[in-house]
Order: sequence, then C-alpha cells, then structure tokens
Amino acid sequence: MNDQNRLPDVPLRASICMATYNGAEFVAEQLASILAQLGPDDEIVIVDDASTDDTIARIRELTDPRIRLIEAAANQGYVRSFEQAVQASCGAAIFLADQDDVWIEGRLDAMLDALATHAVVASNFDVLGGGDRPPIPRLRAADSGRHRANLWGILVGYRAYYGCGMAFRREVLGSFVPVPPYLRESHDLWLAILGNTAGSIRHLDASTLLRRLHEGNATPRGWRSLRVILAARVVLLRLMVEARRRLRAASGQA
Repeated sequence: MNDQNRLPDVPLRASICMATYNGAEFVAEQLASILAQLGPDDEIVIVDDASTDDTIARIRELTDPRIRLIEAAANQGYVRSFEQAVQASCGAAIFLADQDDVWIEGRLDAMLDALATHAVVASNFDVLGGGDRPPIPRLRAADSGRHRANLWGILVGYRAYYGCGMAFRREVLGSFVPVPPYLRESHDLWLAILGNTAGSIRHLDASTLLRRLHEGNATPRGWRSLRVILAARVVLLRLMVEARRRLRAASGQA
C-alpha cells in the first residue's frame, strides 16, 4: 500500500475512489473483489472518514501497492470524503465504490467500454444474498439518451442512480468538484445530473455489483417526512441549475 502522499509515476487507466467509515466488517472483502479486476495501471484511492473501529487496520493488512489510503483528520461526511478521493485520483476513468459491496467479475471492463463513448456510466446492481432491491425501477440502456426524462426521473425519485454503480471520465472532474457546499448527500445524483445535462450518460442493463443492504448503509432506506422530501427536491433543482452553469462555463459559453 502506498503512502497517501506518493502519487503514481505513470499515467493510470482507472482510479477506484472509496470513502470508508467504520467499515471493518466488510471492507477487506470488497477490496479483494476490486483488486481481482485491476491491472498494474489502476489504483484504489481510499479516504477514511476518521473511523473509530478497525477499518484502517484492515486496509493496511492489504499490502497491494495499488491502494492509496488517506486518513481524514476529522469526520467530514461521506460526500466530502468521496470528493477528496476523486480529487486525489490520477486515473483517466474514475469509479465510485462503497466500502461494503462486492464487485461482479467483468464490472471494470464493461464500464470502461461504456466510458469510451460516454462521459458518465451507471449500472444496475443486485442485492448481496438475493434480498429485495429498493423500490425503484432498474436502469435501462434504452433510456440512456432520454436525458430530459432522466432528469425528471431524478427529481421525482425513480431513476436508480447509485454512486456504487457509477463511473466517469476525468474530463468530468472539473464540473463535478467542488461538490456544491449545500449538498450533504446524493453526490451520485449530482453526477447523474451532470451526465444527463451534458447529454453523455450510458445506462448498463446488467448488474455489475452486489450491494450489501444493512442498517449501516449511508443511503437512507426508510420513509422520509414530507418536509424532508420537499427540501431534497429543492436541492435537486438547485443542482440542475448549477450543472447547466458549470457545463456552460466549461465549454466557454457565456
């Protein structure tokens, strides 16, 4: 495992960016499933969000030089940890990965193939152990180009964009970060909004990972109050306006 300040000496193909927090129980299994698919020109960048359990020790037990571990000085929340990880990454393709899932064989190659033609890719997932999925329809490849419909789906909550199933080209990084300061969750929806607003996102019909659902998931699983739902929709609308502004600035438009 590399020291957090030592950057690779050669250009990298893919960076797998992970935020960990008190994930000692499952993180080694997830890292093993990722490392099995990586080549010598790939890396895993982990930002640990001031874990109080043995997460860091479990990561350090893996001596693979493709792993870079960054330890946050204080708990900052998973959105800021993911932001820090992607900013520290060096790969041409940037993948988001949760600490407690398991990658399905072939995930990396399938998503890299999609990134050859699209700026953002989002795949489906199955539930580890065969449990019930969240009550949101699976992504369909046929909907990839329906960008307005996808944005509407994000707004009303029926597009299954989960960060654990997403990746993007490095060219998107300048629009993705800094993550808007008012965003405390749903960095994955921010990425999906950017991809759809830019008109360059690809859905994969296949599931490329097994998602572990448990009480410690960062993504909320229960019902929310109407006040919280409405506040979240206001945030999403702000993100859609911000995405248009950033993409216009990136393209040199007024």
